[in-house]
Amino acid sequence: MRTAVLSDIHGNAVALKAVLADIENREIDQIVCLGDIIGYGPDPLECVDLVQEKCDWALMGNHDFAVVYEPTNFNAPAESAAYWTREQFEAEPDESIRARRFDFLGSLRVRAVEDLMGDGSTILSVHASPRRPINEYIFPEDASDAPDKLEAIFDRVESIALVGHTHQPGVFSNEPDFYPPSEIGSEPVFKFIEDEKAIVNVGSVGQPRDHDPRACYAVISPGQVEFVRVEYDVKQTADKIKAIPQLHDWLGDRLFEGR
Repeated sequence: MRTAVLSDIHGNAVALKAVLADIENREIDQIVCLGDIIGYGPDPLECVDLVQEKCDWALMGNHDFAVVYEPTNFNAPAESAAYWTREQFEAEPDESIRARRFDFLGSLRVRAVEDLMGDGSTILSVHASPRRPINEYIFPEDASDAPDKLEAIFDRVESIALVGHTHQPGVFSNEPDFYPPSEIGSEPVFKFIEDEKAIVNVGSVGQPRDHDPRACYAVISPGQVEFVRVEYDVKQTADKIKAIPQLHDWLGDRLFEGR
């Protein structure tokens, strides 16, 4: 079984549609989403509709939570984007569509334990971290700067876990160590090691922050995970953001540099 894993779409429908088109050209059995479908970006309604249609299941991210409930510990641009996003859902004139979207967001799980490789093993999936599934960041530098933090997080992992949230793809091992796709090899495929735990950050579809502006997602299959980058029209999304007063221009500018 081959499972495409998306995360951190952030209302970027242009990037999401490019990723979905790429997935159609691969032998993919199912698509799952680790959350933050919305927030920051200009196309929240379209992104929610696409995820509901195309993904086998999705989880709740902190920005999804912020729209359904309240934004907490958000900076000013993120908070403003959350309130604007909520207004878009509330402004839907069709009551049944409005209710469907809110019901979908409100029913998102915070974790899933599923067989995503088709080999009988189970993988833990969360948006942020196995310890705090909605809002704890696991940064690449934690492997060297915060080994105690990583040890505590790995205590919650039986074998393999999938996360997003930082928008920085790569694989954490319980050595501890962190392997970004650029260090894995010419083909960005990480082979899981028996008896070694791994936490895979699948990167971000709609707002990469690893200095690569291309959309990022992962394909997990027996024994390995592959990181996939997809070109999309960044300017189209940035221009949409800049046309919306409630969305800070910086949210569009950062997309060009992947930061």
